[in-house]
This record gives sequence, structure tokens and C-alpha cells, in this order.
Amino acid sequence: MTTQSSTYQSRIDGHPATLSELSPLAFAGFAHFTAMQVRGCKIKGLDLHLDRLRKASLELFGRAPSDEKLRFHIKTAVEEGEEDQSLTVTVFSPNGEFTANSMDVEPAVLIRTGAPSDGPKGPLRLSTVNYERPLATIKHVGEVGKTYYLHQAIRQGFDDAAFVDSHGCLSEATIWNIVFWDDGTVIWPKATLLKGTMMGIIQRQLERLDIPQRLEAITFERLGELSGAAVMNSWTPGIPVTAFASNVIAEAKPFIRLLHKAYKAEPANFL
Repeated sequence: MTTQSSTYQSRIDGHPATLSELSPLAFAGFAHFTAMQVRGCKIKGLDLHLDRLRKASLELFGRAPSDEKLRFHIKTAVEEGEEDQSLTVTVFSPNGEFTANSMDVEPAVLIRTGAPSDGPKGPLRLSTVNYERPLATIKHVGEVGKTYYLHQAIRQGFDDAAFVDSHGCLSEATIWNIVFWDDGTVIWPKATLLKGTMMGIIQRQLERLDIPQRLEAITFERLGELSGAAVMNSWTPGIPVTAFASNVIAEAKPFIRLLHKAYKAEPANFL
């Protein structure tokens, strides 16, 4: 079912991608994607990934690949790849960008696989920057700001960067969702942001575990009253955060254990 080599792959609409097909994508910015971790040839939260791809495709292109098509391409990549791997699905217009011809066309699907990742251990210290991503609810490519602010954060002695919106509230981090802990209640930022697939998994499993959750606008003043914070993405359900710029927050180990417990409760399935 799986190969024993460490060779990873790139496929477009099911066939091995050629250099001529990949070259234009190296400079493309009008596309969207989802990233997932495959473990033991199984994927968690596939329904959330498919939902993300469908909605973003309709928003950007006016049409979307069918769930059946996406499942088939993902399944093929999983079966031909390593048991544990990272897998990214990118949806783009075969007619390029900067042209009306990219509208209302059947988008193409690029599947890329690579080495698995579990993310850093943490805890992390995040700088803060006043920034709101364009089309924040879509996981689109070509976002120079995320890497730029990551680099600036590292130069300042931090591990990464978190974003503060125009209302003065924490929203998300460069490639992470942020989540907070308030004495037994999980708090999600009330802001315009990308809802991650990991975030969706954790939210529904916390609900099944009867853990209180709520949305709240998190200002720096409010941050000082909270008992913990974490970031999450497709790599991990929770890495502790102990600082947002000069604002120190306790490392809430029970909170991190809860996030990992919630993720463990999510079933992983073969396609």
C-alpha cells in the first residue's frame, strides 16, 4: 500500500506534475490551499479540509472541484506515499491570474507531499504587530506578510508573531490560530481570522467533552486576566504561549493537555 522510499510527490489533477506545469505556480498568488498531516495512512478532520476547499474555490473561482474528485486525489497520494507525511492540496486556475480568463473555470488541483511535522515544542514567545490579512477567512497563497513578520519577530528575540486587528484585539498568528484559557473555559478570539481545520476539530471535540467555550474580543488588558494561551495548526493541537510582546502569561500545562486530549478523541480514518 505504501512505498518504503523517502520520495515525496507533486501531482496536478492526478498525474505527476511536470516542470512546465509547476514553473508558473512558483510565481502565482491567486490560489488557495489546505494542509494536513497523514499518520498511519489516516487523516483527521478530512470533512473540514474538504469544506474549506469548496468554500474558498467558490469564492475565488466561482466553481469548485467536487468532494469526490478531491477525495480521489488525496487518497491516491496517501496510498502512493509514506505512512506518515505532510500533504497539501492547492487549488488554482489553469488559466493563470491577472486575467478575466481565470474566472468561472474549473480549477485545477495540485497535491504535494513531504516529510511529516509535529511543530515546535514550545513554549513560544510571540511579538505582536498591527496587521490584518487580506481575505483573512481564506487560506490563500502568496502572503508575504506572514513570513516578513516572522522574520521581524525572530530579529527581536521572539519565536513568532501574533496579529492585532484594527480594534486592538488579538486575532491570529502567522500560521497559527490562537486560543486562550480562563479557569476552565476555552476562549477563541472574536475577530476576523482564518478558522483552521485543527481549530474546528478541537471545538467539536471540546463540545463532546462538555468543556465550556466562548468567543471573546481579547485586548492586551484582558490578556492579563487570563490563565493560559496556546497556538495550534495542522501540525499540533496546542503549543503553549508564554508572552505576547511584553505581556507575560502563565504556561497552563493542564490546558495544553486538554487540547491534546481533544485532538486524540477525533477519529482518524482511511479514505
